[in-house]
Amino acid sequence: MLWSGAQQPYSKIRLPQLTSSEWQAPESTADVEIPATLIYEIAEGDSLSGIFSYLDISQAQMYQVLEADYAVLALDTLRPGNRLGFWLDEADNKLMALELAFNPAHKVRFTRVEDGFEVEEIRLEGQWRAESITGEVHGSFSKVASEVGLSANDVATIANLFKDKFNFRRDLRAGDKFGVVRQSQFVEDEFTGNREVLAVSFSRGDKHVEAFRHTDGQFYDGEGGSLQNAFLSRPFNGNYRISDNFNPRRLHPVTGRVKPHNGTDWALPSGTPLLAAGDGVVTRVENHPYAGRYVVIDHGSRYRTRYLHMSKVQVRKGQRVTRGQRIGLSGATGRVTGAHLHYEFHINGRPVNALTAKIPKATAVDKSERQQFYASVHDYRKLMGVEGE
Repeated sequence: MLWSGAQQPYSKIRLPQLTSSEWQAPESTADVEIPATLIYEIAEGDSLSGIFSYLDISQAQMYQVLEADYAVLALDTLRPGNRLGFWLDEADNKLMALELAFNPAHKVRFTRVEDGFEVEEIRLEGQWRAESITGEVHGSFSKVASEVGLSANDVATIANLFKDKFNFRRDLRAGDKFGVVRQSQFVEDEFTGNREVLAVSFSRGDKHVEAFRHTDGQFYDGEGGSLQNAFLSRPFNGNYRISDNFNPRRLHPVTGRVKPHNGTDWALPSGTPLLAAGDGVVTRVENHPYAGRYVVIDHGSRYRTRYLHMSKVQVRKGQRVTRGQRIGLSGATGRVTGAHLHYEFHINGRPVNALTAKIPKATAVDKSERQQFYASVHDYRKLMGVEGE
């Protein structure tokens, strides 16, 4: 039965419950066949605490889930339309599992174990379908871009790529032409909401500017020169010792279970200035019970960075930042034993070791990859109808 409407704060679908004797923690989400007891679709104004209270699930259990969420920081991002699946023990309404579905390609599942919950993040590659979008400027670029089907995120990406080449407000003229190659993600023919810009061209009279994404996720001009700043090797100045290394398979010293450490910890004194690792847009400024005050920066296409346990945040959500710009101060907020910075670097949504991963630091496409890059440029130009320009 489905409940919804003004008198009910949440949408609720009730399915057959299970007993604790029937429950078995799955090895992975793919093994789950038992349907959720309850499914909620998040509405404007909903909170995790409010949903748990409404379902009569204890706040203690919610905090156990939030402790596991420290590894992925998914539950700070609840948005209208997201779905929460609850698996409950009918005997005492004990939470056995919780699943947050962002879209068909991205889910996070929390599964009960003896001393709390384990978390698993599931990302499906799906199928990426490319399309070419062309247009001619008449009025503002953002208005024309919207008319031809480009999103606000697409426009922000394009503006960031060419910020050092020309001014979109001042330099574009009526009749200037542009082309964009964009790919969209589908899972079983269902659009996930994920899109990526692959190539852009502008023809302004006899002037042409272009940007092409290479296999490293960075954008370069047609000759292979970088259009983006490289990343800092560490997001602060000075030398500080590493207090805890990146280890996705770290074992809990008591339980022996895997409890990932998805970042690198540096023993920074509280108040040390923290710097944006690269150019990007601040997508999250949050305060988590375990992660403390933290900032997330999206660097475009494949890259994202996280900065946890900050004492002070000096940027706002939606703000564009440049490499080396101060974003706040280190601290000891959240559940910590002392002041430090927990820093994460993500590629394609997955955490990697920021000290050893292949992170772009070059100013041009490597010589060994030039032929492959030029072949891609040829294909992109053909799609945008700018061959030979």
